[in-house]
Amino acid sequence: MASNFLFSTRDHKFILKEWLDTEKVLSYDAYKDYYSVEDIDSILEAALKVAKEVVAPTRDDGEAIQAQFKQGMVEVPPSFKDAYWFVNENGWGGSNEDHECEGRLPNIVFRACGEYMAGANAAIMPYILATSGAAGLVAKFGDEKVKSLFKDKMYSGQWAGTMCLTEPNAGTDVGDLLTKAYPTEKEGIYKIKGTKCFITGGDQDITENIIHLVLARVEGAKPGTKGISLFVVPKMAVDDEGNIIGPNDVNCVGIEHKMGIKGSATCVMAFGEENQCYGYLLGNPPDAEGKGEGMAQMFQMMNGARMETGHAALAETAVAYHNAASYAAERIQGRPIGNPKSERLPIIKHEDVKRMLLDMKAHVEAMRALLFKTYYYFDIAEFSRDPEEKRRAKARLEVNTPLVKAYCSDKAWELCAEAMQVFGGNGYSEEYPVAELCRDVKIYSIWEGTNFIQAMDLVGRKWMMGKGSVFADWLAEIEAFAVENADAPGFEKEIAIV
Repeated sequence: MASNFLFSTRDHKFILKEWLDTEKVLSYDAYKDYYSVEDIDSILEAALKVAKEVVAPTRDDGEAIQAQFKQGMVEVPPSFKDAYWFVNENGWGGSNEDHECEGRLPNIVFRACGEYMAGANAAIMPYILATSGAAGLVAKFGDEKVKSLFKDKMYSGQWAGTMCLTEPNAGTDVGDLLTKAYPTEKEGIYKIKGTKCFITGGDQDITENIIHLVLARVEGAKPGTKGISLFVVPKMAVDDEGNIIGPNDVNCVGIEHKMGIKGSATCVMAFGEENQCYGYLLGNPPDAEGKGEGMAQMFQMMNGARMETGHAALAETAVAYHNAASYAAERIQGRPIGNPKSERLPIIKHEDVKRMLLDMKAHVEAMRALLFKTYYYFDIAEFSRDPEEKRRAKARLEVNTPLVKAYCSDKAWELCAEAMQVFGGNGYSEEYPVAELCRDVKIYSIWEGTNFIQAMDLVGRKWMMGKGSVFADWLAEIEAFAVENADAPGFEKEIAIV
């Protein structure tokens, strides 16, 4: 195994300083006293340094040591622990998602930094990202008690978090889940019983507690997705002051042996095997008709996870491209067509290798543009003072989310294979980095809703929003760009296609 983290800040600097209106985002109250466009270069370089020196060295351990299941518990490579704590304690982790945290970075800047981290080691980032996503649900839907117990410790990374949807017989069709929640004498506290599978970070030995966000059906609630509720279920029970008091009957019963991201533990979780598992209800109990709030709540985290999936796919593909380009510049093989007596050339001079590298570069930049335009909408939707601008940005964010997830993850698999082709026989060897990258990226078209589900979401929901007006507005932005730039020198053919 031979990981080789290669990355550049150049495209991010172009996106943030020349293309997107980052000054507008930085003018919002949350950011105006902390950052300016002039700070972007130093922020990106600092993040890249952390990715290179702290996160990237853990990658080979993820492959060689992997996450291991021993005596009912998961152990991760020791280097993962050091990197996890460094990232969180130095402000590159979940604390940036906390709306009460002063000095947090805008999404468009923070996600550029995150791209370096994800490219450095895709297996370590799920431990961090799942935690901040779960913390976001606690912050938005939890009552004051639940927030006081869990929110700050999750955002800081002191305690980790997970998203527990999938069951052995209820994957994409979540409404068929069998996990049950039974009311107790304490208001808002339920006994939880059931099994979840494919739970990323379901167990690990990095943090002293893991806070699971568990979908379950309260006894008597409606069947299907409408009757589902969401519960905060800690691995270790806590008292009213948030102190750990002992196990909460939450157990990992095994981990998956996967094709890629082997340092990320994918767990089968058992809740309430001894009937002593307790969870805190998020939001309201099922109403008089038996309707719960769980699916609507969970979709907030799910949509964030879909964006992060596209983000991770982009990051891994960018690393594959940079490695392929570097290798092609150094690998001497063959001579120019039509001049067999000339000196041998680096393979980057050969036409087919040029084609492959240009294809990779074009798609990586397109993936990045789509992703960061979408995160730009996220910042506008969150902080704009103009109600109409907020509404339009939120709508475009919703349309783009399945596109980001599906396009980036589908292309990642294709482009990493193209990178392997550039390496030739060496690419198929584990002594070079692209074999691992190929194995790692395949999961992205599968998890957080397969890409067929993304297509159904786009066509069945997003195109229909506002009786089609939202998608029409989305298309109008593209048309306006084409009209405005119709006479751009050197781009006449491209604009005509648009």
